[in-house]
Amino acid sequence: MYPKTKGLCFNHFSSHPLSPARVLFSAFFVARPLHLALLCNSRTKASISPAASSTFVSRTRARCLPHSLLLPQREVTVKNIHCTGAKLAETDANVVEESLPSIPTTSSSSSEEDGEVPSSHLSIGHFKKRLRIADIKGGPKEGLELVGEQMMVRGWVRTCRSQKAFTFLEVNDGSCLSNLQCIIGPEAEGFGMIEAGSISTGASVAINGHLVESQGSKQKVELKASKLQLIGGSDATTYPVQKKKLSREYLRTIAHMRPRTNTFGAVSRVRNALAYATHKFFQDRGFIWVASPIITASDCEGAGEQFCVTTLVPNSTKDSSTPIQKIPSTKEGLLDWSQDFFGRPAFLTVSGQLNAEIYATALSDVYTFGPTFRAENSNTTRHLAEFWMIEPELAFADLKDDMACASTYLQYVVRYILEECKEDMQFFDQWIEKGIIARLNDVAEKDFRQITYTDAVDILLKAKTNFEFPVKWGCDLQSEHERYLTEKVFKGTPLIVTDYPKEIKAFYMRQNDDGKTVAAMDLLVPRVGELIGGSQREERLDVLEKRIEELGLEKASYWWYLDLRRYGTVPHAGFGLGFERLVQFATGIDNIRDAIPFPRTPGSAEF
Repeated sequence: MYPKTKGLCFNHFSSHPLSPARVLFSAFFVARPLHLALLCNSRTKASISPAASSTFVSRTRARCLPHSLLLPQREVTVKNIHCTGAKLAETDANVVEESLPSIPTTSSSSSEEDGEVPSSHLSIGHFKKRLRIADIKGGPKEGLELVGEQMMVRGWVRTCRSQKAFTFLEVNDGSCLSNLQCIIGPEAEGFGMIEAGSISTGASVAINGHLVESQGSKQKVELKASKLQLIGGSDATTYPVQKKKLSREYLRTIAHMRPRTNTFGAVSRVRNALAYATHKFFQDRGFIWVASPIITASDCEGAGEQFCVTTLVPNSTKDSSTPIQKIPSTKEGLLDWSQDFFGRPAFLTVSGQLNAEIYATALSDVYTFGPTFRAENSNTTRHLAEFWMIEPELAFADLKDDMACASTYLQYVVRYILEECKEDMQFFDQWIEKGIIARLNDVAEKDFRQITYTDAVDILLKAKTNFEFPVKWGCDLQSEHERYLTEKVFKGTPLIVTDYPKEIKAFYMRQNDDGKTVAAMDLLVPRVGELIGGSQREERLDVLEKRIEELGLEKASYWWYLDLRRYGTVPHAGFGLGFERLVQFATGIDNIRDAIPFPRTPGSAEF
C-alpha cells in the first residue's frame, strides 16, 4: 500500500517531512473576520479586496519570531476602510497586538427602518494576543532584538529580591520555563507596594517598562519597570508552592497548585505539543477526526472493567445514603434497567475503536482522540481510571500498514517536541531523566525492529534473568518482559512484537491462518514497555461471529458491528495509544499520575 523504505521490516507509512515551526494559518484567521463583516452588514454590499486573504502573516503558535515577523505589516481593505497592523507602541498598555479588519457600520436611519439593532451595539472588539514571555525570550537572540521596546508583562511572581537601590522580581507567565527578571526602582509607579510587603511569591502582577540588556550572566534581557500593578495578592506565609523542593506525592494533593512548578509547567507544555502534533500528523495525511461517544453500551475490550452510568441511584451532592429498597428492582431482586435513563445498562467508554471502525468503513481513514475510562482497581505507576486515547483506523489496510502508520506517527511526534520544546526538554534532561534527549533522538532516527511473539518468548526463556512473572508461550507479556526486550536485547531501539496468541487478545482481531494467533502488534519502547497496541480487524463475518460466541459475549450487543461486515466489508486495521504513557515516555516522568492534569485513581477523585 505504501512504498518500501530501507531498513524497515514493514511497509513505510507515507509521510510528509516535518513542517517548520513557523506554519502560516492565514486562511483560517483571515476568513473568520471577513465572513463576519459580510454577515453583519449584508445590506451594505461591502467589497472585499482579494488581497485581503494573501497579506496576512501569522505568528507561530508557540515560538518567537524575529522582530520583523513579530510585528507583521498587512493591509486589509473592506469597502473604504483601511487597516494596518500595529507596531509595538505605547498605546493600549503597550501590548503587542495585531489589527484585524474593521466591520463597516450602517447608518442609524437604515437600522431603524429595517428594525435592526444599530451596528454600534453589535461591536465587541477584537481579540488581542497577549505578549508572552516566550515571545520575548524565545527567539534566537533570547530577546536582544527587542531591547528598547516598551511593553507590558503579566504573570506570577516566582521570587522577590530587594537590594538598596532596586528590587528584582522574577515573573513567569507559564508560556515557557524561563522567568523574566524585572527591575523595580523607587521611581517606578507602584514601588510602594514592595516597601509595604504586598508583593510576594505567588502574587499576580502586571509590569510596564522597556526591555534592556541584562548586566547579569543568567539572562540576556530584563525589564526596566516604569509601573507595577498588583492584580492578585498572595500570603507568603501560607502559599503552598515555595522555592523549596516539594515531592511529587505531595504535589498530587495540591493538584490545583502544581502547574506553577517548573516540572509540571514543562509537562503541560510538552503534553500540549504532543496533542497538537498528533492532530497535525493525521490531518496532514487526510485522516478525519471522529468524536466517539463517552457513554456506550458496548465493551470494546470484553474485560468487563467498566464504570456504570445510571440514574437508578438518586443524584446527591450531599453526604447522604439511599436506602436500597428505593432503587428500582425486578421481582427477582435485580436492578430494573428498564427504569434507568437509557432503558438498559450503559457505561463510560473504554475505547472509541469500535465507533471509529464505523466511520472508517465510510470515510476510509479516521482517528479518535479523547478520554476513556477503566474501572481497574490498580494502584501502579502505569494505570489510571481516566486517560486519553489516540485511536486511528485505516480502511483497505493490513497489519503491515498499521505498523508503518504507528512507527511513523511516533517518530513524527518525537521529532516535533525535540524541535519545538527545546527548553523544556533540556530541563527534563537535566532534572528528570539524564540522557532523555539522546534516547528520544534514537527513537526518531533508528529503524524499528520487528519480531513475533513466539520469538520474543524464546528470547525471554533463554534470558539469565529472574523475572517476577514467569514466561511461557500463551502468557501476556508484562512490563518487565517488554522493557527487557527493548532495553537489554535491542539496546534502546523500539520493538514491534506481532502475532500474539488469540486467547490473550480481543475478539475483533483478525485470526491468522494457523488458527492459534491473531494479526496483532504491540510497539514497545524503553522505560515504558508497551506504548502502542494495534491489529488488523476481523473483516470476515462468519469468523467474527464465531469468535464472539467463543468468548461468551452477548451477540445482540454487537449487531451494528456485525452489520459493518454484512454490507461492504473491507480489510482494515488500527491501533490505540495511551496518551499519558506517551507523555511519560517523552518527559521521563516515572509515574503516570504526573502525566495528566488531574489523575483519577482508586479512592481519588479530587479536583
